[in-house]
Parts: sequence; C-alpha cells; structure tokens
Amino acid sequence: MNLKAQLKLAVEDAARQLAALPNGLPEVAIQETPPNKSGDYGTPAAFQLAKLLGQNPAQVAQQLAQTVKLPPGIARAETAGPFLNFFVDAGAFVEAVVIDPATPEQGSGKVVIEHTSVNPNKELHVGHVRNVVLGDSMGRIFRAAGHEVEIQNYIDDTGRQAAESLFAKQHYGRRWDGVQKYDHFMGEGYVRLNADPDKPSYEEGISAVLHRLETGELRGEIEQIVKAHLETCFRLGARYDLLNWESDVVGSGFLSQAMNILEASSYTARPSEGKFAGAFVMDVSSFMPGLEESNVVLMRSGGTAMYAAKDIGYQFWKFGLFEGMKFKPFVTEPDGHVVWTSAPDGQPDIRKRFGHAAEVINVIDSRQEHPQKIVRASLGVAGHAEQEERSIHLSYAFVTYEGQTISGRKGIGVSADAVLDEASLLVTELMQTLKPEVIGTPEGAEIVRRIAVGAIRFAMLKAEPTRQIDFRWDQALSLQGDTAPYVQYAAVRAGNILKKAAAEGYATDGTGADWAQVTDLELNLAKIVAKFPEVIAASVRVHSPHVVAQYALELASAFNSWYNAKTPEGRPATNVLASAPGLREARLALVGRLQRAFVQTLGLVGIEVPSAM
Repeated sequence: MNLKAQLKLAVEDAARQLAALPNGLPEVAIQETPPNKSGDYGTPAAFQLAKLLGQNPAQVAQQLAQTVKLPPGIARAETAGPFLNFFVDAGAFVEAVVIDPATPEQGSGKVVIEHTSVNPNKELHVGHVRNVVLGDSMGRIFRAAGHEVEIQNYIDDTGRQAAESLFAKQHYGRRWDGVQKYDHFMGEGYVRLNADPDKPSYEEGISAVLHRLETGELRGEIEQIVKAHLETCFRLGARYDLLNWESDVVGSGFLSQAMNILEASSYTARPSEGKFAGAFVMDVSSFMPGLEESNVVLMRSGGTAMYAAKDIGYQFWKFGLFEGMKFKPFVTEPDGHVVWTSAPDGQPDIRKRFGHAAEVINVIDSRQEHPQKIVRASLGVAGHAEQEERSIHLSYAFVTYEGQTISGRKGIGVSADAVLDEASLLVTELMQTLKPEVIGTPEGAEIVRRIAVGAIRFAMLKAEPTRQIDFRWDQALSLQGDTAPYVQYAAVRAGNILKKAAAEGYATDGTGADWAQVTDLELNLAKIVAKFPEVIAASVRVHSPHVVAQYALELASAFNSWYNAKTPEGRPATNVLASAPGLREARLALVGRLQRAFVQTLGLVGIEVPSAM
C-alpha cells in the first residue's frame, strides 16, 4: 500500500478540478508531518495552486480540503493555515501495510553497471571491497526497481601492473605450491619487485612481458589471477554477468569505431598548426564549462591513442552504438549463474544480449572523476544527449583500515580475503557468547558467514560513497549503532516472536486480527515499513546504496522502539503474546510483515538475515 502515492494523485485531481489544469500541479509533495504538528501526512500544494489562482494560500487549502477525495486508509483532512494535513485511519492503514505491501515503482530500460575492475596483478585489498559492494548493491536495487541489469567487470590484461607480476614470477624463479591462493602468490612477487633497488635495470624484461600480454600469449596466466579474484568477490556475495578484457576491447576495433563517430562532430578537429597540430582533438567546452583547457587530445599526432579514447570507445559500446566483440562462458558462480567473458575465440553476440544499455553506471574511485567527465562529454560531442545524461560515474572515496593508508604497490594494507577470514573469527567469538550451542554445526557456520559478510558490506555502504571510510572492527561488529549486526539482531528478534507464536498455536498471517484495536505504536511502525518503495526510488535517483542501508537502520530502530515501549505505568506496552485476542493477531501479522521488510531491505545491499543470534 503506497498511501503517499495515492494521496499525491488525490491532491493532483482536486487541483485539476479547482484550477481546470489538464495535468494537475507539478510535483505535488506529500510529506510526513513533524512530530509536534497535527496529522500524519501533509502537503504544501496550496502554495503552488494559490499562485496560479491569484488567491490566498490558506483559502486555497480550505478549497482543497473540501474537494479532495480521500483514499482508503485516510480518516480525514484538516487545514493548518496554508497546509493541508491528513489523518490516517490507524487500523485500516496497518492492515493495508500488512496485507497489501507497496511495491516499488517499476522502471524500464537496461542498466549496465561496471564494477570491481581490479588490476589482475595481485589480490584484492580491503579498499577494493567498497567498489565491489557498491556496484553489486546498485545492481540489486535497480533490479528491484524493475530494470534489466547487466554487471560487467573490466579486466586490464595488457597493463603494466600485470606485466610486472608475471615478470617477477619469472625473474625470481617463483613456483606456486598449488595451495596458496594464486592472486596472493602473484602479489608477493609484485611487491618484491617494486621493493627491489635493481628494478630500473629490469625494464627491458618487463617490456618483453608486456608485449607478450598484448599479443594474448599470456592470457591463461591472467585468467588464473582473475578466477582467484572472483573467488573473493563471490565470498562477498557479488555476482557478475560479463568480463570484458582490455585486449579484446582494443582488438575489436572499438577505438576506431568511436573515433569515426566523433569525426562527424563539429566539436572535433585535426588542427594543422599550434600545440595540437596533427592531433585529433575534442572540444568539450560546451559540455564541461569552466575548464582552463577545453581541448582534449584523443589521438596524438603520431597516431597513438590517449587512454581517454579507449574509455570512450568502451562506453560507446556499452550504449550499443556499435558491435564488435565475441563471447563465451568463463566460470559458473556458486548459485549456478554463468559468467561470460569476451574472447577472440568466442561467438558473435548475434542476440545483442550484452551492452545496449539505456543507462551506464561506472563504479570508479574519485581519482577518475575528470576522465569520467570526459567520457560522458564525448557522448554529447557525438550527438547522443540522452546517453550523455545517463552516463553515470558512481564516484567513491578511499578506504583506510584501522587508520592505515593502503598501498598495493608497497604491500601496505590488508587483503579482502584476510578481512573476510578475520570477520569469521571475530563473529565466531561473538557467537560463543550469544549462541554457543550452534558453534561447530552447519547452522552455526552459516550464521557466522552471514554476520561476517553483512558486517563488512554494511560498513562499506552505510555512508555516502563520497565520504572516506576508516574500516574498524569494533565498529563494524557492534550490536549497537549503525551496523549490520544491529539490524540483523532486530530481524532475528522479530523472527523469534513469530516462532514462539507459531509454537503456541497463534496465527501470524492476520487471521483473527482486530485491526480496530491497533494503537499509535503499531501505526508508527507500519509507517516506517510503508516507506520501502520511496527508499528504492531515492536510491535509484541518487545512484547510491547508502539510502537503503540507512533505511535498514531506521527499520531496526523503529522496531526496537516498538518492542521496548512502556505504558505510563512502566509496564511493557507491546508484549505481543500477552496482548488481547485480536490485537495479538494484528501485532503478530505486523511483526511478520516487518520481518519480511528486513529480509527485503538487507537483501538489496547483499546482506542475509541469520537464523539466530
């Protein structure tokens, strides 16, 4: 039941009648009234309508009150000066939330989300985890909003970092024992090489390896590192649809196809004199105002491409501006989903199942803000204004670990695998206090996994992406405050109420409920549950999962307030099983709806509710 949406439509309809407006008022706002004001919801629409009618806003509010047809669940409407406030019928509202839960507004169009994209030269570190869970969560949220979603992972298999790792393995005569995780093994060599004072003398050998990478001769080595990366990402709950390899992007002619598109633009040129003589230059001044230098070199005078040109070609392909690559299956995820990869020996994408996005979201750290703006501007230069508008850079700030700055080159920091392992150990210690009987059982292992992964993901998602994070264990695993365990514990508590009720033979599906008995305590809780569709819409609008994470905290806080509420005499006010018949069943049904809301909401950020805590 999306009562706010129904109220919005009702007010717009009333406005049409009063002002003979064919389409009603623009963006009528329905807001929750402040705690110190009367009513449950309100609207300032009278201000907008008064301007059109040339009347006093307070008088217009009175006319709206007399005209608006109240949807089911709203008991009455009253004016408060120029504001129109609505009073909820508590019983009808709570019943509707339980039996007719609101669903998110369903969007359309395919969304391609690129995330992870870690250099295949060493293991993922804790900073990479933020990228992984941001992209994975956005995919889940956009799916819930009705979009087709494709998750891509870009593999830079021709970069210098990969070449250095492979050179180190060869130069130092390193042999893999088959036990150590392969990306960790390769990372040790990479760190050793970059600490070697003789590294400058190895340049010829590194360049030779780089050439072999570019010809595809060493692709199998890189694939082994990528598969190790994916193991880590799967542990975090991330899933993928397609891996795109830089060598395939380059080999598929994306660069030349994109440059051909841009050649036709009046914003591109090949100057014959001056500092850009002979180069292919794109003028982005109309799309990126305020730059000191608005001319972006895409191709040097000698014909070599700038890195931005490669990114532009790849972005054009994501939007379906041209075809070119071949694909084949790569690995199967734990849930059976097949991850595909670009491959020279693959099959053409005759069904156009990859790319062809209506919107592209690139999850890349804040250092790439300027290059990503250039990529976006290139779509405008090419005359694709809609694609430019829907080319999104989900920028995020760095992660420090217990106050320590991370450097993969210097080997400073903590690997993502080590963080996952440490989380499991710490959660196991926590469960020995909370639930010792499950330790050592399959159920216990699953409980530990869900809490450990949840703690890590939530710590990375709860803040806006542009805020820097200092990951600390004492905060991430706390049962109090803004953590996943805090929300999971509330969800488990709700589940325990339902289990106890079922064991005593009480209905939890609303059968026998007397909704007229519900109190303002239940109403306040139901109002939070009913916000779910708005939360998804807001998260999609701002392209950030932190909106959902904060809503999960709001759900847990609202439930805990309800659960711990006291009567004026200081006795428990919401002891469900001790409630009067009818109220008991209504409260049980609401708790059941709330528990499902916990599962839904946490699921959007890749966190599962454990069976016990």
